[in-house]
Amino acid sequence: MTTAIALFTRDLRVRDNPVLAAAHRGADRIVPLFVLDDTMLHTTAHGRPNRFGFLCDALRDLDASLRARGGALVVRRGDWVREVARVAGESGAETVHVARDVSMYAQTRLARLAAAGGFTVQPHESVTVLPGETFGKPYVIFTPYYKRWIDTPWRSLAPMPKQLTVADGLASEPIPDARPPDSWEGGETAGLARLKAWTPKGLPAYDELRDSPGGDHTSRLSPYLHFGCVSPVEVAGRLRDRDGGAPWVRQVCWRDFYSQLLHWRPETSTEDVRVKGAPVWRNAPGDLEAWKSGRTGFPFVDAAMRQLRGEGWMHNRVRMVTASFLTKDLQIDWREGAAHFMDLLVDGDVANNQLGWQWVAGTGTDTNPHRVLNPTVQGRRHDPDGVYLRRWLPELRDLPGDADLHDPPPEVRRACDYPDPLVDHHEAIEQWRESRAQRAAG
Repeated sequence: MTTAIALFTRDLRVRDNPVLAAAHRGADRIVPLFVLDDTMLHTTAHGRPNRFGFLCDALRDLDASLRARGGALVVRRGDWVREVARVAGESGAETVHVARDVSMYAQTRLARLAAAGGFTVQPHESVTVLPGETFGKPYVIFTPYYKRWIDTPWRSLAPMPKQLTVADGLASEPIPDARPPDSWEGGETAGLARLKAWTPKGLPAYDELRDSPGGDHTSRLSPYLHFGCVSPVEVAGRLRDRDGGAPWVRQVCWRDFYSQLLHWRPETSTEDVRVKGAPVWRNAPGDLEAWKSGRTGFPFVDAAMRQLRGEGWMHNRVRMVTASFLTKDLQIDWREGAAHFMDLLVDGDVANNQLGWQWVAGTGTDTNPHRVLNPTVQGRRHDPDGVYLRRWLPELRDLPGDADLHDPPPEVRRACDYPDPLVDHHEAIEQWRESRAQRAAG
């Protein structure tokens, strides 16, 4: 009797799961396995509770789905490679099926597993729509990548097993009960329910309303995509031809775009993509802390930072505005901002987060590295009635309807205990431009 391990990582689902389908198809019995990796658990469980709680929810939901098909999730904790090898030895598994991933840590971990010996490792493409090596070279400009991506055939959906035969007698760790109060509900069931509820009204209006953080018209599927609770191939394929689907699917392509770049250049999770003319960053811990706390004196920035702390999530428009403010108004290293986002975001993803920060900072893939987002102008444009500001800045909530919430006068700030601006935006950007011009000339 042959045995295979279906090793779950960022593919915590039973629908369209190439890892699970291949293991089920290729062996008489399988071991559905997830390893709580000690290396990642140390930072995730203790410093990133939003993401860890979501993960634990997703694991419980996956276990329930497997049990409905006659199986159960085996959970182990420890060194990832050592624990997989141990389960392979205990179960007599000849093959380990696992999803390929793109971060430097994931690539190194998979190479270690392949070198462990005693079993064959079979990687599968499950995390993105297209594999990182699809086009044989790294793309650093989005538009030509998108044109090829949208015209390239996607893989067929993997069949979902109706009944599983699993190896028995394997010990399993309990799944931690770690979701913080009022946080996101993780898992495939919750992700599919969110998709079903949002699509009829949200998708047709997405392109028109997606930049309005107060209306919250986005799908909020990013955490479910990050953990693989929903399949990017299935969701993008389902929505691409529907009314309003093309702009949303284009955002899925951005996810693939950053993943393929990290696949080819994993060092860019910490190093600049665009080295020439890279900024000289300020060491300003006080300004950094004010930014993290939502006390910069720029309401649109502060509302966004408080949403991040309160929900573990942030609307994409204000992600760009807060990143522009930190890197260009305050001239603080994008890595500081990226690390803070990774600590708090439920959907914290190495490729999207790190390379998205670089895009805004002018060290990444943006063809216009001099792009600046004025936080006051952005606020007035995308939150004209102050709905978003009032939600997240209670000290400004009761200002009269005709008051300028996006730039309150000094006397209003004092009365509301709201800080003065950390910087004059126009002066700060002029200094940033002068500094960049000097570096380019030198």
